Amino acid sequence: MAIQVEFQWSSRAPGVWSSRMGGDPEDTLLSIAGVESRSEALKNMGDTQFPFTGEVKVEQVKGRMVLRFPLGDDEKLYGLGLQFQTIDQRNKAYHLKVDHYGGKDNGRTHAPCPFYVSSKGYGVFINTPRYVSIYAGSANRKDSPNPPEAKDRNRDRTWKAHPDSDYVEVAVETAGVEVVVFGGPTILDAVRRYNLYCGGGCLPPKWGLGIWKRVPSLYTDKQVMNTVKEFEERDFPLDVVGLEPGWHSKSYPCTYEWDNERFPEPGVLCSKLMEKGLRINLWENPYVSPEAPIYEKLLPLSGTHNVWCGIVPDYTLGEAANILKEQHRRTHVDIGVSGYKVDECDGYDRWLWPDYAEFPSGHTGEEMRQTYGLQMQKLTTEIFKEKNQRTYGLVRASNSGGVSFPYVIYNDYYKFDDYITALCNSGFSGVLWTPEVRGAKTAEEWVRRCQVVCFSPMAMINSWASQMELWSFPEVEKALREVMKLRKRMLPYLYSAFARYHFEGIPPFRAFAMENGILAAEEGETDGDLDDTENPYAVAVAKDVKDQFMVGDCLMVAPMLPEQEERDVLLPRGDWFDFYTGEWAGNGQVIKVKPGLEKIPLYVKDGGMIPLMGENNTLSVQCYGDKEGRFLLYDDDGETYDYEKGKYNLVELATTKDAEGKRCGKAEIKQDKVASSYEGYQFRFMSGKR
Repeated sequence: MAIQVEFQWSSRAPGVWSSRMGGDPEDTLLSIAGVESRSEALKNMGDTQFPFTGEVKVEQVKGRMVLRFPLGDDEKLYGLGLQFQTIDQRNKAYHLKVDHYGGKDNGRTHAPCPFYVSSKGYGVFINTPRYVSIYAGSANRKDSPNPPEAKDRNRDRTWKAHPDSDYVEVAVETAGVEVVVFGGPTILDAVRRYNLYCGGGCLPPKWGLGIWKRVPSLYTDKQVMNTVKEFEERDFPLDVVGLEPGWHSKSYPCTYEWDNERFPEPGVLCSKLMEKGLRINLWENPYVSPEAPIYEKLLPLSGTHNVWCGIVPDYTLGEAANILKEQHRRTHVDIGVSGYKVDECDGYDRWLWPDYAEFPSGHTGEEMRQTYGLQMQKLTTEIFKEKNQRTYGLVRASNSGGVSFPYVIYNDYYKFDDYITALCNSGFSGVLWTPEVRGAKTAEEWVRRCQVVCFSPMAMINSWASQMELWSFPEVEKALREVMKLRKRMLPYLYSAFARYHFEGIPPFRAFAMENGILAAEEGETDGDLDDTENPYAVAVAKDVKDQFMVGDCLMVAPMLPEQEERDVLLPRGDWFDFYTGEWAGNGQVIKVKPGLEKIPLYVKDGGMIPLMGENNTLSVQCYGDKEGRFLLYDDDGETYDYEKGKYNLVELATTKDAEGKRCGKAEIKQDKVASSYEGYQFRFMSGKR
């Protein structure tokens, strides 16, 4: 029998409320991640109204906490972790569990963040390290005050396979759970509050936003240097070299020690790369080999089950974390390693530890599975932070609480269009995702994948298995060189977007649903019948927009799929302009584009400004449209955590019109705390003509 649970909401920050329902949980996702809310940034957002006018209900049902949140007929729901196929999660049922993504949006994914945000402009976060089942308007209760009408499928064309429910129902097998609610008033505002509450977005080092190349698994130090040389000779930019499992003396499980034959002098290799301005990133998985020097120390601090015959340390214990940190610091970081790729911490039931596994801290196997990626991100980030040195890396598993860790999620799933949808979805849940490039069957697929990855959180070519190079298809080598160089030139724009992620919680990569004025419900576009011929814009905004996304505040990306000569592009309300030419593209309409292989379609909002690196460190500011524009350029040393002490620059770039109506630009220093990365500012006014 269900037992009603009494609870109260408490204000945690402006626009943020929480409640401990049932017994107090011993741990939460945020406590295990060890993150602190950015209280001042939340305060700066201002207050807003509590979002629920209907009643939230909580029950204990046979060892489960069951929560019910009111849901309106016209609400759409977003988030619920890194999903790959859908944007609107209404009418879905998800069992959120850290796992390798298996090709279906069912809740098993690399970042099953138990957070959803509504089109009404509020968010709900279930702050628990347990598995969470969420019925996103898909469960109909017979005691509902507003039940859907029973209809005859045989005769009634309005019959629905998913009758509308007036609740989101959440089930967690626990005696107590913490729930946090975020107000808006917009979707983006709710997401911002969630990000800031979870620690605020990461700010990568500048080199992390450059070009990454991961070499084949068993490469030697000489082969690494030959790869670097070929990048130089072919005039391709390169910032980070990633080493795969072969750098270990043993891997699967790992020793974390260098292989003396392939890398006899790893410190020398790191120094040679650093002299060229390159960083080195090391692959690892978290399972410790019996032949690792730290094995005996970690053995009593590990769980009851092994993975690949390696122990699974309990890194919620400070002693265990310090053992790995000291070894990594001494043999990696102190000789010049700049970061890690943490693999295989995501799942597959058949080889990971079972849910009933025991760990010395008392955490269950379930809790460890949901948070092991967080633990590894926390531990490795701390190694670098203790040296006042920023890092940027890759991880296969994350969760709510990981937003401030400088890690990007990747996986082995390789369906191209789903990669793009995942990039759209990532912004709802406080995670970063890279559609990394591993291989391609054709030159067209190769260039299309490379173009997309250049407009993602990490521009990475991963040749660990395919051994493919950027120049593997000579016919598109020039086009690839141009898009890689464009990525490098866009550093000022991207870096400023990440600064807003850190300071204001605004995702640097986000779906259209987060952009005000685009949702059909807001524009009143869905009145009457929808017809592709009569009102294609209304049809487009009524659907999931999952093949276009925003980068920063004013740049929109519309990727081309392989073998796609042309595509429809949705241009939201307001004038939009072609990034390359400045020509007017449209306003509140769907257009067809045929860009050719050389370009990925890019569009800029009216008044948008894109600062690009020019020659001799001069900033070239491309200005679009006729509106007066404003862009807050962020700059710091790009390497350390000194920005947390206020050591950074802010320059307001603005466009206006003089007395004669001529457009002009100016740069006004708002804060000047470090040496500037830019020698001057040149404003380039693109066409802007309709």
